[in-house]
Amino acid sequence: MRKTHKVIFHVDMNSFYASVEVVYNPSLKGKPLAIAGNPEERKGIIVTSSYEARAKGVKTTMPLWQARELCPELIVLRPNFERYRNMSTKIFKLLTNYTDLVEPVSIDEGYMDVTDHPIHPVKLAETIQQDLLHTLGIPCSIGIGPNKFLAKTASDMKKPLGITILRIRDVEKKLWPLPAQQMYGVGKKTAEKLQKINIETIGDLAKADVYILTQLLGINGERLKNRANGIDHRKVDPDSISDFKSIGNSRTLPYDTTDREQITSLFDQLATRVEERLERRKLKGQTVQLMIRYDDRKTITRSKKLRNFISDKATILRVTQMLFDKHWTGQPIRLLGITVQDLLEEEHVVEQLDLFTYEDEIKRIKMEQTIEQLTEKYGEKTFKKLQTDDDKKEADDNLFRTSFQKDFLDDFKK
Repeated sequence: MRKTHKVIFHVDMNSFYASVEVVYNPSLKGKPLAIAGNPEERKGIIVTSSYEARAKGVKTTMPLWQARELCPELIVLRPNFERYRNMSTKIFKLLTNYTDLVEPVSIDEGYMDVTDHPIHPVKLAETIQQDLLHTLGIPCSIGIGPNKFLAKTASDMKKPLGITILRIRDVEKKLWPLPAQQMYGVGKKTAEKLQKINIETIGDLAKADVYILTQLLGINGERLKNRANGIDHRKVDPDSISDFKSIGNSRTLPYDTTDREQITSLFDQLATRVEERLERRKLKGQTVQLMIRYDDRKTITRSKKLRNFISDKATILRVTQMLFDKHWTGQPIRLLGITVQDLLEEEHVVEQLDLFTYEDEIKRIKMEQTIEQLTEKYGEKTFKKLQTDDDKKEADDNLFRTSFQKDFLDDFKK
């Protein structure tokens, strides 16, 4: 019998980074484990931890020294991002065995539309959960609901290895009594704004006047009111991960710095990563954005829109450096980020070379043609990168990445 409502799964990996490390080193199983940066430096912040560590009070974003006071036997590992990406690809590839309608939303979570699957939703969720656990060694929690919001909310209700159903008829009883800030989509700042108009619970938000909410929060006000009432019309879209609006990279420095040499070195690494990601997706962008976070956590972003679409490291670096020279206050820097925005696929980009860039462009094209000819004649090893893979890895280890980009999330389709 055809289902009258959508059946959406939100599949959320439990303590993902720690779980991946256990897969690679089974001796860590059952032990208090944390993923963090260098304990000797400020970046020694807990990124995630195993449930054994959480039972001792270890929490995400907690300073490592504090975590070790709570749990002296804590095992600490540095993040291995390549390892996590590879596991993520395997996870989403496995999920497509059950339905083509899989939408990754981050490295360790995604939605599935299983409305037309012949197996009962709870039985199917159990099967997927066990498949992930036994095939890849990764535990997960699965939320089941008639839409994305309720499925996402349900997956957070029981961890680890939980399976929770949340129907629209459950919203009033299960969600409305909870504080508004516990609702997915309501952050600390939004919760503070809501408190100013006496909205304390999700139920208060569900019953609030939509006009007042819109005046306070813009279009997000009506959206949050709908979610509080269990309404969410978004579809599970497997192609959404291909719709990149921007590609960027940001890093936290080992310590606050005003050292020009260190800042320049970091810019070079960030621009390299952005160039690699743009080339990988065959994208070009027209706007370069610089992000600076100072030692007092004040964050600024400054951008410049270019005449032409670009993807090369040299241009990205040149524009970034110009923005930095213009806007840096001289205050110690905690984090830097480079993002290229206003993206188009290369095949849709028409170069409009001006008088000043034409000559450089011709030189670049001639150089690339020469390299191709020499490579054909003498082989691929004719040209070597100045920076070795070991050098690159060492540089990566010395800087802590603050976030994952989503541009690798469709690798499971390959």
